[in-house]
Amino acid sequence: MKRRVAVYRTAHFNAAHRLNVPSWTDEKNREFFGLCNNEHYHGHNYDLHVRVEGEMDELTGYLIDLKVLKQYIEEEIIEKFDHKNLNLDTPDFKDLNPTAENIVWVIWQKLRLRLDPKFNLGVRLYETQRNFVEFNG
Repeated sequence: MKRRVAVYRTAHFNAAHRLNVPSWTDEKNREFFGLCNNEHYHGHNYDLHVRVEGEMDELTGYLIDLKVLKQYIEEEIIEKFDHKNLNLDTPDFKDLNPTAENIVWVIWQKLRLRLDPKFNLGVRLYETQRNFVEFNG
């Protein structure tokens, strides 16, 4: 009998950003985004939760080697986003407003490329303890 399971890996990174729509006036951006539009940027301590789901291997008892998942998260997310200004230091947000919704989508895309297509992938990103977003593809 095949068994479907989900495994989870958490990670943490710190990053700064500014929410801004370039085609809007400064006044409209300030009105819409408030403090998140600070021209000198602001930062968050992001908590990342990655969920991989699928049928576990009956021989090994693994769905995926968690060391491998940790490596993907480190290479694709932590090394690229930790202690960075997302607007200025990352090509992913050169033309994409770094909202939590867009950040989680970018993270999902990066990890999806590394994972075997047989797995389902979900990514949850906490911007604060009370605010989080999730993308499941």
